[in-house]
Amino acid sequence: MTGTPRTLAEELRTRTDRGLAGLLRARPDLLNPVPGDVTQLATRAGTRASVLRAVERLDRFVLQTAEALAVAPDPCPYDTLAALMAGDAGDPEVAAELPRAVAELRAQALVWGPDDRLRLVRTARELLGPSAAHPSPTGLGPTVAEAAAGMSPGRLQEILAAAGLPATHDPVTAVAALTGLFTDRVRMAALLDTAPAESVAVLDRLLWGPPYGGVTDRPAPHLRWLLDRGLLIPAGARNVVLPREAALHLRAGRAHHTPEPVPPALAPVTERDPQLVDNAAASQAFTALATVEELLKEWDLGGPAVLRAGGMSVRDLKRTAAALDTTEQLAAFWLELAYGAGLIASDGEADERFGATPAAEEWLQLPDHERWAVLIGGWLAATRTPGVVGTADAKGRALAALGPHLDRSPAPEVRRRALALLASLPPGASVPATAVLARLRWERPLRGDAAAGQIPAPAAGRTPAAGGSATPPVPAAPAPADDLRSRLAQGTLAEAELLGVTGRGALAAHGRALLDTGTDAAPSPSDTGATAHRAAALLAPLLPEPVDHVLLQADLTAVAPGPLERPLAEALGVLADIESKGGATVYRFTPASVRRALDAGRSAAELQEFLAAHSRTPVPQPLAYLVDDVARKHGRLRIGAAAAYVRCDDDALLSEILADRRAAALRLRRLAPTVLAAQTSPDQLLDGLRAMGYAPAAESAAGDVLIARADTHRTPPRTAPVPVPDGPPSPDPTLLTAAVRAIRAGDLAATAERKPVHTPAPAPGALPRTTSAETLATMQAAVLTHSALWIGYVNADGAASQRVIAPVRVEGGFVTAYDHTSDEVRTYPLHRITGVAELADDSV
Repeated sequence: MTGTPRTLAEELRTRTDRGLAGLLRARPDLLNPVPGDVTQLATRAGTRASVLRAVERLDRFVLQTAEALAVAPDPCPYDTLAALMAGDAGDPEVAAELPRAVAELRAQALVWGPDDRLRLVRTARELLGPSAAHPSPTGLGPTVAEAAAGMSPGRLQEILAAAGLPATHDPVTAVAALTGLFTDRVRMAALLDTAPAESVAVLDRLLWGPPYGGVTDRPAPHLRWLLDRGLLIPAGARNVVLPREAALHLRAGRAHHTPEPVPPALAPVTERDPQLVDNAAASQAFTALATVEELLKEWDLGGPAVLRAGGMSVRDLKRTAAALDTTEQLAAFWLELAYGAGLIASDGEADERFGATPAAEEWLQLPDHERWAVLIGGWLAATRTPGVVGTADAKGRALAALGPHLDRSPAPEVRRRALALLASLPPGASVPATAVLARLRWERPLRGDAAAGQIPAPAAGRTPAAGGSATPPVPAAPAPADDLRSRLAQGTLAEAELLGVTGRGALAAHGRALLDTGTDAAPSPSDTGATAHRAAALLAPLLPEPVDHVLLQADLTAVAPGPLERPLAEALGVLADIESKGGATVYRFTPASVRRALDAGRSAAELQEFLAAHSRTPVPQPLAYLVDDVARKHGRLRIGAAAAYVRCDDDALLSEILADRRAAALRLRRLAPTVLAAQTSPDQLLDGLRAMGYAPAAESAAGDVLIARADTHRTPPRTAPVPVPDGPPSPDPTLLTAAVRAIRAGDLAATAERKPVHTPAPAPGALPRTTSAETLATMQAAVLTHSALWIGYVNADGAASQRVIAPVRVEGGFVTAYDHTSDEVRTYPLHRITGVAELADDSV
């Protein structure tokens, strides 16, 4: 193809296969389904949903460039764009980065045309350009021509006269003369030199937006001076607007208050010993494993009930936080971490409860570094966000831990990008979280801010301008620190520290290995798991080795000098209570804990042998006496089901129990010298007598002692929750190659030269007939040229009609147009248009 491309489709046809593949890689939504030809690709690239997704992924400077193009003439020469970005004084950094920004917009098909005729696609111009209901992000208002569109010719001539311009013969030349004045730096400066100080103050208040202000029915003299010279133009009964050309003169030609051509620096940098960072991260990784293990132990017999709407109640979350000795927010994180790794789930029963899954049993048997890899693999890919637990959903209801509506699809991308920024620093180096958040906001300024297809405006509301009011203008809204992307990044940095990915704010060596996927695209779940295991291999030497002994002390405590081997930890957890945790765990032996071990079926001799085998110090005499004393009393009282009874060979002991006032609630009576009957259940009787200081044992109907070993509760096999994707996945090279080949083939078939075939003009009263491709192409061309068309249309009832329309927009299979036949704006489905023809003359 030769010459300047007239449409985006023509420009895309000139691209190489590599260029088309780059476009499809940057905007994967264009591939679903694969376009039939380049025309379909260009049409899809101009739809509102696709353009909005592409704009959301621009960095701040590229977005500022697109915003400048939205307020620039269409088409816009490169030099004009450079002047809008750098201003009259120029900016070397802007000049150096602007070619990159334009190239990025071109690569994503948001800008097309040569440098002397740059065109922003129509949908992007509508999104980023100014309107009365939606100000431009630049803070600029409409042009003089747009603002004065409804002004009478006489009023225009009055403005020209007040501004010192000669009269003209028609409104078009009057607007052109006023525009020429505002864009002439010398004449405009001379005009403003004669302005009252109050008038200049009003212009300063409207300068950076919003450009609209309010006036009364009788404006003050300084406002009347501005209105008489067109520096403020009426925009309704009580509103005025600052024309774009005048604002640009006052801004010294700059479209933006502060262009940001380079990203914020990651500073200040704090240097630490990398080995110290790795050790701190490994210590925290081990603590994370212990916390999840404690959670599984807490839910070993069954977790809390599932709410009818899903998730845990606030009371159960508080109870879990107390059991883990942490805050409710951190408890929600540990719960979601275990849930994302498939270690806990709901059991799906009628009285649905949470519990550990069969996978939790397998996880507990793995080495520590492999258990960490399972947790990290789930965390990296998870879209569930524990940070939103407790906040309100769209209906005002609080979001529950392990409940629905916690997925935030940008989470994996934000998580990896935040870690990648830390990885860009030298080993052992860290920066404040605010520096990371500032860089992320520069890279995706609109991510999480654009809602319902709208781009955030620079400010909300209008600036009062009447009567010389001293009310300050509404300031431009700064980049929000609490937008979704920032909250996700803050959560990532905190969670990475909790999981041992970072240590003291710096990325550890095994944390860097998590980012080594070998590709820039988002990794698949299998790739994530593989990188997690490679990182775990680096972590393994840093984790403490399990020990097989404790240090028994005379104060009835045992000190574990490190993590205990699993069988030893489980047995000691039954025999003693954990008193404190840390580098060394302290266990406390009490009569209740020893009785718990005896209830589990261990004898006094076995307990003494266990303590002697696993202690590096001799068994203290107080501990040996405690075990023997509790064992001597254990089982003297036997409790069975009558409803319940108490049996004891020592009738004096039974008499003592009967005489005790605390036994009144058990409603005991003597059946025989050695047997008491109770009107409570055996479990209540056991608890009651233990509360009184006795050591009863339950027995079966045959008189054998029942071993109190509770059954664990496990859910049926459950898979980990599937992450919610953030839009279409990135296409792989094979798909890109096939898609480009299919688009080229379809385009060749659509544009191949054919023998000329004479198509007779439709008879008077007959509907025009054209193919779907011809209809779409003619409609799109009419939108660009603002021309009217003759169409044939068949409505839903099958009634055919002929119409003359002026197309305004073609999108999503519909054309929005002004219908000259019905004198209104209407929307027509393209598949109901039988054909289209250009009018022979411009008679409409």
